[in-house]
Amino acid sequence: MTFVQIIDCKTSRYDDMNRLMDTWVEATQGKRTATHSLIGRDHTTDNHYVEIVEFPSYEEAMRNSKLPETDRIFQEMVALCDEMPTFTDLDVVRDEQLNKNAARRLFEDIIGTENAGAFHELVASDYIDHDVADEQDTRGGDAFLEETLGYRRGFPDFAFTVEDQVAEGDRVATRWSWRGTNTGEMRGMPPTGKTVEMVGTTTFRFEDGKIKEGWWHWDVLGMLRQLGVVTLPS
Repeated sequence: MTFVQIIDCKTSRYDDMNRLMDTWVEATQGKRTATHSLIGRDHTTDNHYVEIVEFPSYEEAMRNSKLPETDRIFQEMVALCDEMPTFTDLDVVRDEQLNKNAARRLFEDIIGTENAGAFHELVASDYIDHDVADEQDTRGGDAFLEETLGYRRGFPDFAFTVEDQVAEGDRVATRWSWRGTNTGEMRGMPPTGKTVEMVGTTTFRFEDGKIKEGWWHWDVLGMLRQLGVVTLPS
């Protein structure tokens, strides 16, 4: 789960503070675990600053805090503040942009790979999958992973391209295109050697930073027709 730390401080020496932060960034190059940082100045109160720092998880934030460079810079930062800064630790429970990024990463980098660790970082263990190609829902992250690997065995070179995404609340809808060559057996069907191109949409529901449920809509008949398994009447 993404983790955010908010640092609230008052200082009349912001320029010195800014230089100190630059020193910390340089000293922790390649070590720090923060993925994003933003500093804002209070519009109505002089010398009041708030920094928002994002981490992949609470554990990564703690690893960052234990760096010797972080401890040293913290002591110097306190000396520059007019009073003791305060820290607020937040587990991110809803972020539409993060959800879109997670869905994109699943499609473009993870689905159909053997990287089970990365897969389970994004997909909940009790995930439920609704797919127009399946008569029954797939239940469980492990079962969903195995299903994606089944497509990889049938189409070893397959790749998704994310064409468009819309996020609202806990849902992310992705319009995608897909291409792969059928050189392996899939669901009992022998390989045809034919290349398939198709498009579809998938809506994911997120909960506690992970993909909890998915709805897939794509042209199953079109795929079978391109494979030569089904012939449509003229």
